Amino acid sequence: MNHGSSSERIAAALRDDIRALPSGSALPATRALTLRFGAGPVTVQQAVRTLVREGLVETRPGAGTFVRRPMASPPADYTWQTAALGPLRAEGAFVGSTMQTPPVEVIGLHSGYPADELLPARAVQTALARAARSRSALDRPPASGLPELRAWFADELAHSGTQRAAAEQSTGGAVLTVAAPSAGDVTIMPGGQSALSSVFRALGRPGDAIIMESPGYWGAIAAARQAGLVIVPVPRDGAAVDPVVLAEAFERSRARLFYAMPHFANPTGGSWSPGEADRILAVVRENGAFLIEDDWAHDFALDLPVRPLAARDAGGHVVYVRSLTKSVSPAVRIAAVVARGPARSRIQTDRVVDGLYVSGVLQTAALEVVGAPSWPGHLRRMREQLRLRRDSLVALIDELLPAGTLTAVPQGGLNLWLRLPAGVEAPEFVARAAEAGVLVSPGDEWFPAEPTGGFVRLNYSGPDPSRFGEGVRILAATLDRLVR
Repeated sequence: MNHGSSSERIAAALRDDIRALPSGSALPATRALTLRFGAGPVTVQQAVRTLVREGLVETRPGAGTFVRRPMASPPADYTWQTAALGPLRAEGAFVGSTMQTPPVEVIGLHSGYPADELLPARAVQTALARAARSRSALDRPPASGLPELRAWFADELAHSGTQRAAAEQSTGGAVLTVAAPSAGDVTIMPGGQSALSSVFRALGRPGDAIIMESPGYWGAIAAARQAGLVIVPVPRDGAAVDPVVLAEAFERSRARLFYAMPHFANPTGGSWSPGEADRILAVVRENGAFLIEDDWAHDFALDLPVRPLAARDAGGHVVYVRSLTKSVSPAVRIAAVVARGPARSRIQTDRVVDGLYVSGVLQTAALEVVGAPSWPGHLRRMREQLRLRRDSLVALIDELLPAGTLTAVPQGGLNLWLRLPAGVEAPEFVARAAEAGVLVSPGDEWFPAEPTGGFVRLNYSGPDPSRFGEGVRILAATLDRLVR
């Protein structure tokens, strides 16, 4: 068929052909094209040269004309951002090793989240499906959270306070009358990490000091630095900080914030005794400061009940943070901050400015899961499984690793804190273990200042506890090579 003799028409027809051909395909020879288009060789060659200039084809002397392979895009130039962003902060925020997602074949003892079999998976899926079909999928929830969910968090904290008062009454201790927290004291947050960021921003200003336990939670360390706060570390003296050292830190730094995990601290697993908690809270009150109480492991109490300090705080000194993400599902990022007075108002304002509100679907689903009659039974079963996992991993460490490696057996939480032999650096040990197929968390990232020795953190809530033995044997072999 004669499509005309102009080179432009021939080039247009060949472009259509090329779109349907894979790269490297040969175009018909000039003789075939002249017959197809009823044009002379010169006209056909002009059309082909147009396609060459456009980068669609390439000619190979003696071989013919071929559809050109797409050129790799040149690397983008981001050098302009260096000047725009300015110098890197000397102590910038970072992302901890617990956020790694390892391949299936790797033994993951580093994670911060319980495995699926420890979670109420079916209840979560049912609740999410039901919430998605409800008005929660369309309505904007109140900025501070659904009233029913806020009331649940307040009742949980009040119940913890009632339990503690009863225990003190039975032992002859002094009981401080504290008004029970109400739903109005609660602000719903999209997860514990976001809650900490909001609290740090709302109660501190860039350049302010914040006292933190050392070692402590890497996410809190990162959030404080991101908020521009100056971290003042105080060592944990056994399970708790020394009240005298804490008082000196307040006096020296003029800090008005103290962040801590009184129960099953991450990473050490240590818990404050009731007496230690009272003395530490007294220091906070004397200095007119806030204690940011991170009750991250409330649902993972194995051998020791959780008695939050916030439940006996009458003056608004304790800002309480509790998350459901680890015990319900990583996909249900729901947490609460309980605070009173102007502090509560500032925290709520920060939440609105930062994200307006938390998904109503997630709030509704979380409330259905934790408010169901089956929730206490799930917690009992989960704790039984965690206790078995903890004891199994502890026994293997005691058997296969040098004496004194395990610093303590925690009474709750998800982690074990290991001290490496003198001369063994945690980063090198972690890297060697990873090469051998086991992931653990290096202790260095859990210190807000220089680490005081070689430590690593192991998590016993991850997948496949049947591989604990294999994992600890690899750690033992790795340690043996480094010691020698």
